[in-house]
Amino acid sequence: MNVSSDLITLGNYLAGEFDNQEQAIAEPAWYVNLRLWQVPVDLFPEDSLALFAEQVNTITPNNPYRQRVMRLQINRSTSKELLQVQYYLPKNPTKLAGAGRDRELLKKLKPYDLELLPGCILNIEKRIITDNNYHFTAKPPRDTKCCFTFQDKTIQVSLGFEVTNSQLFSYDKGVDPQTGQATWGAILGPFSYTKRKQYGFFA
Repeated sequence: MNVSSDLITLGNYLAGEFDNQEQAIAEPAWYVNLRLWQVPVDLFPEDSLALFAEQVNTITPNNPYRQRVMRLQINRSTSKELLQVQYYLPKNPTKLAGAGRDRELLKKLKPYDLELLPGCILNIEKRIITDNNYHFTAKPPRDTKCCFTFQDKTIQVSLGFEVTNSQLFSYDKGVDPQTGQATWGAILGPFSYTKRKQYGFFA
């Protein structure tokens, strides 16, 4: 695999088990307590790193949702190499339900099991905090729109995150395609996750 050190660092920062327990306790009216898994998967080994993501409400831990795959890659078509995240949707999410905790379910996952979401892409900026300590910010390119079909409905999502080696701030939220108003997710600000377990690439 030919990937850059920045890509590996980003992958290791994103990989792990997270929750937002402190935020949910401090602001229970606005934030539910979520657990999030982002698990390395061997899907695009030629030039990318990939993560399977899934989350649950801790009140209903046996009902996982929002399964997706994040492909971390480098866009070399620009004047300088640009880190990007491309999102994919499992064609059969029910088959992968619980795979965040049960990695055996991911062993047979192949690229053809995924639907590419062309408009669901994020550009990554890296900021150095101290030596070997970074802050990554992910934002969608201008004039892109992340949409997909689920249960015969068109879903629009606004994506974005910030991540360090121990914290993940998710700005993901659903958007009403007609009004542009946020309907669920990080409406009042990001979900603030703390990493509880480290998974990783080349660990």
